[in-house]
Amino acid sequence: MSGQIIGLQDWFQTPPGRYLLAWEQLQFDQAVADMFGYHALQLGLPAIDALRANRMRHRWLALPQVPQQGEASSAALFTDFTALPFSANSLDLVLLPHALELSEDPHATLREVERVLVPEGRVVICGLNPHSLWGMRQRRAHLWRRLGFGELFLPEAGEFIAYRRMRDWLRLLSFEVESGRFGAYRPAVRSEAWLERFRWFDAAGERWWPIFGAVYFLVAVKRVRGLRLLSADWRRAGARASAPMPVAGKVHRAPPPPRP
Repeated sequence: MSGQIIGLQDWFQTPPGRYLLAWEQLQFDQAVADMFGYHALQLGLPAIDALRANRMRHRWLALPQVPQQGEASSAALFTDFTALPFSANSLDLVLLPHALELSEDPHATLREVERVLVPEGRVVICGLNPHSLWGMRQRRAHLWRRLGFGELFLPEAGEFIAYRRMRDWLRLLSFEVESGRFGAYRPAVRSEAWLERFRWFDAAGERWWPIFGAVYFLVAVKRVRGLRLLSADWRRAGARASAPMPVAGKVHRAPPPPRP
């Protein structure tokens, strides 16, 4: 693959891509298993079945473009991620596996996700960490390519968004980050054998340098100011409030007759 530019979908077929994909699939399975609602949407990257552990009734995969002739696709719809064909406050869960870093306008995509999510709905995001060992190798490769040699370790397409920057974007849109973590600490090597030799880096990295994982994963909740959630027994409380209640009447005593 020397000198060849590959997309993220193809890169996931390489040894480091399969290693990263396995970690991300596990995170999605654990995160969405206990998320409830009716409508869930995954934007992009069919290599990850991010909704397979979720039990919502309606689950869709959306892709940004129609596949070429002869290519199979399990997508339910093809749409512009900055203009989703859903009404406001209609989805309970939206998953973004690398969708923002591959988007031409990640700000607009995230604003659109905020629009279609119901209050207290959740967005799950994973993205490549530019401050990891993999990110540093990618920056070094870009420098070498300017000098006329070298090849990229990660796909060239897209802009990798730092974890803190992503949190700031979410905060501006009134999201509250519920959880966040990093993963995939093995060095940036292409060989599957060397990746296995560095398996111990995962446990060591999570303990000693947690913010330098190759990928980050976070879950955020859409908060709406002034929204008051009703408890589970709101119907019974309403029935009790509307039930007739006996009211004790006052006893009126007749005044004594006037004295003659």
